[in-house]
Amino acid sequence: MALNEIAKRSNKTVYRDGDLCYKVFAADYNKADIFNEALNQTRVEETGLFIPKVHEVKRLDDGRLAIVMDYVEGKSLMQLESENPAKSAEYLTRLIDVQLSMHALSAPNLNKQRDKFTRKIDLSGLDATTRYELHVRLDSMPKHHKLCHGDFNPSNVIITNDDRACIIDWSHATIGNASADAARTYLLFKLAGNDKTAENYMTAFCKKSDTARQYVDQWLPIVAASQMVKGKPEEKEILGKWVDVCQYE
Repeated sequence: MALNEIAKRSNKTVYRDGDLCYKVFAADYNKADIFNEALNQTRVEETGLFIPKVHEVKRLDDGRLAIVMDYVEGKSLMQLESENPAKSAEYLTRLIDVQLSMHALSAPNLNKQRDKFTRKIDLSGLDATTRYELHVRLDSMPKHHKLCHGDFNPSNVIITNDDRACIIDWSHATIGNASADAARTYLLFKLAGNDKTAENYMTAFCKKSDTARQYVDQWLPIVAASQMVKGKPEEKEILGKWVDVCQYE
């Protein structure tokens, strides 16, 4: 097996081996999370959405676990934008179109978005009063059953050589409310310091989906609390402001 490294994060590395892709996790990575990601992706496959097909979860010779899936040739929307900044608006439109096509589907066997948010609010480290307000907010939001990615951003959409859009990285996938998924994408742009793109994204998403901006805003404290579980010191201050429920009343 001649592996060629194509992406690296702190706790996972992605390699290519011919027509296959190996997503290799650090030795101390939670085993249940690895199998859950593979299961998520397999369940999303059943919707017919264009994503890499999972073949197996494999233990490598060094003991690490890897999800083995199809390799999809192409460039991410993030890479394309960096190479063609003049086309930023075009790529943002493509991102939203792909997201809306995903939201039009459902994968009933996936975990419920609402349950995931409930757990993460409890683990956020916020004080009891704020957690209570967030739970009340979450309980009041409409219950939908749409396919949601949970980490939808330009790095997770691959445009193939024949101009097809392939969505990758399904570790956070759930069924739930599309506006919560959009609020999450907006927050990711903001955390990356892309304030202008974040606002352009939100405006265009709401227009294309015929969704009130105020409605998506109501999800922002919830998705911010969910992000706090990651415990990134550099995000603590900004997320602390986003979880202020009263700000979005």
